[in-house]
Amino acid sequence: MATTAGAKKGLWSTIRRIAASDRISGLVMLGFALTGLVLANLPATAHAFETVAETHLFIPYTNLDLPIGHWAQDGLLTIFFLTVGLELKQELTTGSLANPKAAAVPMLCAVGGMIAPPILFLAVTALFSQIGPGEPGTLILTTTGSSIPFSEMSHGWAVPTATDIAFSLAVLALFAKALPGSIRAFLMTLATVDDLLAIILIAVFFSSINAWYWFIGIVMCAVIWAYLVRLKKVPWIAVGIVGILAWIMMFEAGVHPTLAGVLVGLLTPSREMHGELSPRAERYANKLQPFSALLALPIFALFATGVHFESMSPLLLASPLVIALIVALVVGKPLGIITTAWLSTHVGGLKMAKGLRVRDMIPAAVACGIGFTVSFLIASLAYKNAELSAEARFGVLVASLIAAAISGVLLSRQSKRFEKTAAAAAADAEDDESIDGDGIGQPSHTTEPATPTEHPGTLADGTASVEIDFRH
Repeated sequence: MATTAGAKKGLWSTIRRIAASDRISGLVMLGFALTGLVLANLPATAHAFETVAETHLFIPYTNLDLPIGHWAQDGLLTIFFLTVGLELKQELTTGSLANPKAAAVPMLCAVGGMIAPPILFLAVTALFSQIGPGEPGTLILTTTGSSIPFSEMSHGWAVPTATDIAFSLAVLALFAKALPGSIRAFLMTLATVDDLLAIILIAVFFSSINAWYWFIGIVMCAVIWAYLVRLKKVPWIAVGIVGILAWIMMFEAGVHPTLAGVLVGLLTPSREMHGELSPRAERYANKLQPFSALLALPIFALFATGVHFESMSPLLLASPLVIALIVALVVGKPLGIITTAWLSTHVGGLKMAKGLRVRDMIPAAVACGIGFTVSFLIASLAYKNAELSAEARFGVLVASLIAAAISGVLLSRQSKRFEKTAAAAAADAEDDESIDGDGIGQPSHTTEPATPTEHPGTLADGTASVEIDFRH
């Protein structure tokens, strides 16, 4: 019995280590995303995959009647947003966002990184609508030949706004082992604010408010949750029920239900209490991390990219929507971040972290062009047209892979440069210590005659030596 318990504990520890690895969890999610795309478009598996994704599951006496693919998006993804909410609360209380002055530059860069991509997206799609094939003011989808008005295409402006922190950190872990911690901290702060802004975007622009009385229920659930998670002994069954009720009421109110996770996460205590050694928000986030990284996100990615194309061909890469998303994420994200960093430091008088220059952030800023999770979600919310939604998610996937590849090359070169600089500095320090230890090169601080005194000795390599000390 003890052996079984030990094996389970060992297995859980292994799972937690895998989930905590940005590199492994990022690759797992990417693998599921590519698997979804393949399964949805292989003739042998396309029908079965679509059947599973479109199979409806419902909860009696509610409006909750969703296909499995939507349950993955609206249900499982709530675990990810709950983890985000808990981490945000911790960062706002004791983490990188606790001191707004110190975090000012990355916070502003997050804003800049969310403003530039929509501008480029709208500019590219507007250009295609004027000079591309078809009537002026319309865009032609290359795979189906469908004519889409620019006004409808422009609904996807928010798709390239979000950065996927898990993938961005995975790229850093893979290609940038020698970078200073200040770059990772900058990226973490930026991505945290980016998550917060993406949550606000979803709440404001992609919610259709229904009956007002559901919001009374949401507020009641929030108050009860805040009370229960502050008790010395937390009643987890009651907490779970309140969390589920908050999710259902969000859904019924017309607000995207995943935001229920953010709401209750932000209401969780983020300071030590009842004699505990660590804050509850931090502990709960750590416990949820394996479920988020290895269950919720991979399954969501599987169904999010599992879109069927009538013609899966290189022509997809020539789609105006795909091109606009590639430009917005690969060019717009780093452009917005670096421009904001330069303006805030050179014009606004703010300061980067010690030893960090604006140009040092370029490779990490390119990594911020990896949209993925939240971009997939926004793509499915922004477009009611199935063709547009499918192409938008394909565009996000391609753009994210391009951003990952470019940032990987840049980060690898930057990492080698930092490594050489660190090695040279260490060698210089060692030489200085060696010189000081041998007594050579010590300056004389007097010009008066001195009496030489000899001190016989032996160097480290065994060579006999004589030190001459001039004493006054």
